[in-house]
Amino acid sequence: MDMEGFEDENPFEQDAEHIPSETSSVAIFEPSSPPPPHSGAVSPTSPQHQSFRGPEPQRHAAASNRTDFCCTRDRYLHANDDAEIAIVDALKTSANSSSPYITYVIRTGDAEARHRYSEFESLRESLSKLYPTLIIPPIPSKQTLGDYAVKQAKAKEDAALIARRKRMLQTFLNRLGHHPILSTEHVFHRFLDGEVSWGEVLNSPPISLLPKNILKAPSHNPTDQNAIQAYAALPNPSAAHPLRRADQRFLDSEAFTLKFANHMSGPMEKVTRRVVKRWSDYAQDHADLGATLNGFSLNEHHELASAIEKTGQAVDATYVSTTKLASPLQEIEQKWAEPLHEYTQFASIIKKLLAYRHQKHVQYEMTQDVLENKREQLEELEKSEKEARRLDDALSRGRSVGPSTSTDPEGGSPESNEEPRSTDSSYVPPHPGQNPARRRTRAPGMGLINALSYTLHGMMDVDPETARRNSITKTKESISTLEDALHLAAQDLKYSSSTIQADLDRFQRQKVADFREMGIAMALAHRDWCKKNLEAWEEAKKEIKKIPDHPNKAPTPPETASSPSGGDPGPSLSNRRDSTATVNGR
Repeated sequence: MDMEGFEDENPFEQDAEHIPSETSSVAIFEPSSPPPPHSGAVSPTSPQHQSFRGPEPQRHAAASNRTDFCCTRDRYLHANDDAEIAIVDALKTSANSSSPYITYVIRTGDAEARHRYSEFESLRESLSKLYPTLIIPPIPSKQTLGDYAVKQAKAKEDAALIARRKRMLQTFLNRLGHHPILSTEHVFHRFLDGEVSWGEVLNSPPISLLPKNILKAPSHNPTDQNAIQAYAALPNPSAAHPLRRADQRFLDSEAFTLKFANHMSGPMEKVTRRVVKRWSDYAQDHADLGATLNGFSLNEHHELASAIEKTGQAVDATYVSTTKLASPLQEIEQKWAEPLHEYTQFASIIKKLLAYRHQKHVQYEMTQDVLENKREQLEELEKSEKEARRLDDALSRGRSVGPSTSTDPEGGSPESNEEPRSTDSSYVPPHPGQNPARRRTRAPGMGLINALSYTLHGMMDVDPETARRNSITKTKESISTLEDALHLAAQDLKYSSSTIQADLDRFQRQKVADFREMGIAMALAHRDWCKKNLEAWEEAKKEIKKIPDHPNKAPTPPETASSPSGGDPGPSLSNRRDSTATVNGR
């Protein structure tokens, strides 16, 4: 892959000529709406919102002026520029469990907490739900089924696995501690506090207030209980649902993230594993060669024995330095392979983050479509209602104008065309069903059945006019609810777009700094390896020079004869070694 082109296509790149993400606009194709009532409170539980403003030194400078720390851990993380979180030990225990497990001892200032791997998992999962628009750092991957099948019960006790997890979990905690938003989350502070039960934290607010579906909650505060009913009207779209009008900026981010993930998980990790394996094989070969040379030196005497022994020692030094360079617990693994794997996980996290923003955009467009359909439906119902009223008015006018009485041809008084209506109290208005008033003419025992039949006919034969007016009322209510939902979806899309872009900018600065440190660490490791090997081989060279010359070698003449052409002197026949003399023993 062309790395130069790869870097040129990086949409996360920010420089002085680019507009900062805090002021960039997000095209959601609707007039801007007022900010949500709680838009400033990015943290659901933190006392004060920390925004993405500039690089890390500026964040520490601003944090040092804070006075409203929520707890001791918050004060330690933000009052000290060099605050670090360390995992000082990994212990095997079976406390509160039927089987043994590994617990990691975390030290933050003067506080000490102990947590197992599953509790780190729950912390990260909780933060991902509390902050769906932020890049939550990864934790080391779980053991694969293949590893468990091979190592079985010893998998949890594997020293290399425990040491690797210890380092990467410490990196995870420090990334949280240096994040401008996540470092202010009180859930994180309680995780670092050894006096708090983590089980109680998971079963208490804000984590206990998180919704089952994060898409049905505000992006800026998923634990807001007042918004549950309003967000219930929003659809639940799929991440694969296409967008009608996508934001090109995030399309570029998705494309670059995919390429970055493929590059990290493909060539980079594969080549790194292959290099580490070859370095390990190289070290083992030198271990075997050094042992052979040291044994061979015992069979020789004088200068030759010393030279062979020194050469064996130089080979042993190469073995030691190479083991330090390529061992699973040493330089390449810690300073190159592990960060590469971490950034492979970061790429997956960013893809999920962009998928969340994509779903929020789809949710907005789907709400628009449903609202538009409801408005069209209301328009049709209102047209039907208007036409029905026009017909009623026409019929009413026709009745009032037309002849309502008949006159006797002989001049008699006018009489009504209709028969006088009975005033019997048992009279029931006309209805398609059976009239209970006529139950006298039915067989005994049929009265109850006739009454039920009449009632059922009345329930099924709903008046069309009443049904139409009820539909209009319900449709208007649905439109009002959808308008509120569309407003919320627009606000969520704005907030998600701006916050995700800001955190992508911060991540890009972090990535550049980390890869710089990785490159420097790799260069220093190879330089030290070369230095140690050079010293060992210089010592071997001194001993080798003490070996006397070959007895059959002719002495070097004081003057070298010139070539007949007067040019550079050619090779002297007297200086050539007689290989046949050595072979024949002369």
